[in-house]
This record gives sequence, C-alpha cells and structure tokens, in this order.
Amino acid sequence: MSERFFAPCPRGLETALARELTALGALEATPTDGGVALAGGLEFVMRANLESRLASRILWRIASGPCTDEHALYALVHDVDWARHFAPTRTLRVDVTATRSPLPSLEFATLRVKDAVCDRLRKDRGVRPSIDKRTPDVRVLAYLDARTATIYLDTSGEPLFKRGYRRDADMAPLRENLAAGLLALTGWTPGEPFLDPMCGSGTIAIEAALVAADRAPGLARTFGFQKLAWFDGPSWQRMKQSARDRIRGAPQAPTLFASDIAAGAVAQAQANLRAAQVDAFVRVEQADFVERDAPATSGVLLTNPPYGVRLADQEELARQYPRWGDVLKQRYAGWTAHFFTGDLRLAKLIHLKVARKTPLMNGALDCRLFTFPMVAGRLAPMR
Repeated sequence: MSERFFAPCPRGLETALARELTALGALEATPTDGGVALAGGLEFVMRANLESRLASRILWRIASGPCTDEHALYALVHDVDWARHFAPTRTLRVDVTATRSPLPSLEFATLRVKDAVCDRLRKDRGVRPSIDKRTPDVRVLAYLDARTATIYLDTSGEPLFKRGYRRDADMAPLRENLAAGLLALTGWTPGEPFLDPMCGSGTIAIEAALVAADRAPGLARTFGFQKLAWFDGPSWQRMKQSARDRIRGAPQAPTLFASDIAAGAVAQAQANLRAAQVDAFVRVEQADFVERDAPATSGVLLTNPPYGVRLADQEELARQYPRWGDVLKQRYAGWTAHFFTGDLRLAKLIHLKVARKTPLMNGALDCRLFTFPMVAGRLAPMR
C-alpha cells in the first residue's frame, strides 16, 4: 500500500535527496522547498531511514485538511484512528510549526493537537498516553499554514543525521547529512582520491568513508518506526543483515585522506572514525594545508574551512585565502577543489575563477559551495 511522506533536508540538497530516495524505492519523489514529497510503502520507510544519507527525517503524512481555527485543528487530528498507528501505552511528543497560521500561538496549537490525539485514544482504547518531551516513543508533528494543517508521524525518532558515531555533536559545525550532501554535489565516487585538508572532527571524511565502505548510515541506531503498530521485526532484521552483508573492507592503499593543523582536531577525527568503524579507510595526519602536498595526482578536495565571527579572525582569513589559491595552483593540478563556507568573500579573495557556486544553508547560515577545477592554475573542464 502506498502512503505519502515528506523528507526534510538541509536547504540546497532537495534535488540530490530526491535522486537518493528514488534510488531507494520512493515513488513520485518531488523536490520542494526544504525537502522532498514522495510516496512509498511501509517497507520503504524502513529502508529510507536505514539508508538515506541526506534526509533529516522521514515524516509519514497521516492527515491534511482546512484549518482556520482551533476547532478545525482539533477535529482534523481527532478524526485520525491513532490506535491503528500506535498503542496508547506509548509515550508521546507533539511539535507544531507554522507559516502565517491564523491560530493565536504555536503553544496553543500544540496543546490542541496533543489533546485531540489523547482524547481519541482514550475514547477508543480507554487509555490516555503519557507525554515525554525528551525521549518519546512516538512523535506527532503538525504543520500549519494560512488555510490548512498537515499532520505527520515521525518515523525516524532522533534526526537521521545523528548516526551515532560522533562524540562532539554539540561542537561540530557541520551536520552529518549536510556533509554527505556536499559529497554528493561534488560528484565524488568511491575509489577516486579524496582529501579534506581542514578536517576538524572529521565529519566530511567519515561520510566519504561510509560511502566507500557501502555502510548504511543507520546501522548503529534505532528509529521511531520501531514503536509503531505496523512494525515488522523479522523483516527489519533481514533488511539490516542484508546491509551488513554488503559492507566492503578497506583497500590496502587508502584513497581517502584528511588533515588538520590542530593536533586536537586530528585526535577527535581519529576517534570519530573508529566509532563509525571506518578508520581503516582514511589516512589522517596533522598538517597545515599550505604546507602539505597533494596525496595523489588527481582527485576531489572538499573542505569546510573555518570562518571567523570576530573581526580579528576575519582579517586573518582574508590573508589566508590568497595563499590557499596559490597552493591549489602550485600543487593540485588535476584536482577539483570545493570549499563550503559561510564567508562569501572566499570566492573573490582566493584569486581563482569560480566554476560553480551552489547556494546552501547550514542551519540558519547562508553558505556557498565554491568549486574550482584546477589544471596548472587554470580551470579544467567541468565533469
């Protein structure tokens, strides 16, 4: 049976996510602002959560209808047969987002959605679910606009970018699914040399290694759909085992390279690689980008360089960018370099002609992925 879903993602990755979800079995995958609308069966829900590298969540659309006041919202949610989806003994969390909604407040709308879900379950099953805002079994989301409300069940639970390997989740500036999306936008493929010369805690290199190993990003975690009524445990275990069976071993000679000038960053990257079980795929070393050599005669360079908030940091970066351009011209002929940054001065100050500028959002920060194909300091034809 085909159901309707919405998969949010970092802005700028919608088309890449639609391609990925189509390859995973989605039907009618349509990019839209902030995500992809699609159709698929319940087996697809499990596969997409396990395998998607770019999605933030997989949201199951349960109901949609006109909504101009609290009574219409309550009625829409109350009409859903919630007992068909989950047991009333499960704990619940409700979240509401809105764009130009006529309802007086999001807090008030959240309360009405919660009441409607709980009242319907108590009516049908005699039990009202408990609310757990921190670690709920089930998450219900409502999106309101000026005239309608759409109700979703979150099949993911924790966001999909939480792969389970990163020990510095509160500090790292780049989420895992955004890093994976940047890789997809570069066109890099496993076996091709890859370098992140300012790797920080290693997120981009780890996502490249997961692709090279063909390791499903969700293998080490649990998902919200496992608490829903339709969950088929044996089918899920077979799907996970199939994903484990296809994992590739590391090559004898690494083709993935990462470095950073800071010893602490190198240690953190190595720890994260071990936690992700892909440390054998990446050679990590402490090195300054302007001093290290290219690790191969050609390949893909992708990095998320630091960009300063303080004026002194901004001035230092302005001095560094021309040096980076010189390094690329002198040592990276045959490579294609990609810089992902919120400092839009980079394109001008690096003194190279930009072949492509891809707008992206890193949270609320407006960013660009700047692409520089290099041949002895000149632009190479785009692949």
